[in-house]
Amino acid sequence: LSNNIDDKFYGQFTLAIAEHEGELEIELEEAFFETLALGHGFTVRGGRFYSGIGYLNQQHEHAWDFHDAPLIYRGLFGNQYLDDGIRASFVAPTDLFFEIGAEAFTGNKYPAGGEHDGLDSVVGFANLGGDIGVSHSWQAGVSYWRADSIAREYGGHGHGHVEAEGAEHGGETPHFEGDSTTVGLNAVYKWAPGGNYRDQNVKLQFEYFKREDEGVIELEGSDPLEESSLDGSQDGWYLQGVWQFTRDWRVGRRYDAVDSDNSGADTGVLEEAGLLSEGHDPERISVMTEWVPSELSRIRLQYNRDDSYQQSDDQVFLQYT
Repeated sequence: LSNNIDDKFYGQFTLAIAEHEGELEIELEEAFFETLALGHGFTVRGGRFYSGIGYLNQQHEHAWDFHDAPLIYRGLFGNQYLDDGIRASFVAPTDLFFEIGAEAFTGNKYPAGGEHDGLDSVVGFANLGGDIGVSHSWQAGVSYWRADSIAREYGGHGHGHVEAEGAEHGGETPHFEGDSTTVGLNAVYKWAPGGNYRDQNVKLQFEYFKREDEGVIELEGSDPLEESSLDGSQDGWYLQGVWQFTRDWRVGRRYDAVDSDNSGADTGVLEEAGLLSEGHDPERISVMTEWVPSELSRIRLQYNRDDSYQQSDDQVFLQYT
């Protein structure tokens, strides 16, 4: 549900309905207000919303070009990062699109976590873009996230739906306490002949993220309690291209990969927690084709060759939106 509340504010409210462990659940996804009348390029948003980190993160799942999130989004954010907080952004009055923004969140949602009294998770982002003639456009961005005094299950499950491999080992749950930072880069290029994107267009999309964790990892449930210091580093990227070759048909291909370099005082604890790569380099190749008869309906067929786990997986999705 979304609407202008009055001439000063806009509001949006989104509920997600999903089945989890055999039960139907209703989850508050977004609920925020946004200013309309501050002027001079300034906007303030408050409530629960998807962070401006990265390019894909703010898009709702039904607007994605592929059925599933890139591996790096799944690994770092549990698919997407949202939290309760406030955002201030500014769009410069220039011919070249230039936007900067800052967000402050409670830090209660993954990948932060733990009990916080104030706004303990911060995000900063900047985007630059423009047109090249009438047929080409581009945008590039950089973003930064930090949270201190985190208490979370390492690997975690986002805000309710994704459980990472290695989250539990024989009843022992890896629990992380410490500080975390993430830096992201993104770039998007679009082409539409003569500016007519309805009949034909191409979109190339790239994102890279790197996360650094510093703290202590504990195996909750172990007796006696096993723990180790953790100096963690995870990074990954994806590159995808989508070609709409007629008004009703699109095809796309995506490649994504992640990597990690985690170290600590007790490698045995890190191994039990599933934090050692053991020479495995997770990657995935995806191809999709979709029929889009209108802006209100879509049928998509997608294939993944998923090597993100130790055992390769061939996946086929048939999706109606």
